[in-house]
Amino acid sequence: MAMHLLLIEDDRTVADYVARGLREAGHIVECEMDGRAGLLRAASETYDVIVLDRMLPNVDGLKILATIRATGDQTPVLMLSALGDVDERVRGLQAGSDDYLAKPFVLSELIARVEALGRRAPAIETAAAAVLRVGDLEVDRLARTVKRGGKRIDLTAREFRILEYLAHNSGRVVTRSMLLENVWDYNFDPQTNIIDQHLHRLRQKIDRDHKPLLHTVRGAGYMLSADA
Repeated sequence: MAMHLLLIEDDRTVADYVARGLREAGHIVECEMDGRAGLLRAASETYDVIVLDRMLPNVDGLKILATIRATGDQTPVLMLSALGDVDERVRGLQAGSDDYLAKPFVLSELIARVEALGRRAPAIETAAAAVLRVGDLEVDRLARTVKRGGKRIDLTAREFRILEYLAHNSGRVVTRSMLLENVWDYNFDPQTNIIDQHLHRLRQKIDRDHKPLLHTVRGAGYMLSADA
């Protein structure tokens, strides 16, 4: 099942490597490279799993972990650290992390650990999170299907990833940069019109003969909303 993940990692090379691997495994990944920004993101949005680096600028990983746990947030957390000795692992676990992985690590192991943490969520919550609804549009993240008004809509794999990301952020503006990072991994020239082409085709499929759900916010990005 696709999960919505937050990666807080200040090493750009490591962050890109991990994010790409998790996205290729079918997950939505949002990244922050600064401790303060990561804490704000973790506190303001809901994630299935957080992958958290131990040593970060401004606010370190243990402080982030302690802060979100103090609010009652029990989102599973996998802590990463170059400090791999036993005492550091114990500190991470005592602070509230659910798992601890020392650097350097094998990507396949990290993905397996993240997915294992995601499976620990209560079955009823997992089932609810599997279906994203915006008005009469349903995006089933588990079955990888889309319906509008009960009628199935066929999408390409890329179109599904775009719609899934927009639906998860329904009612909020999604910028081109956010789509580049979370759907394309920056693997092409951002000056091309590939985003506009995909959004145009997606709009034709989901909004045909219906009240528009996919909106262009001029100068800002796109929004999937039944109320806009």
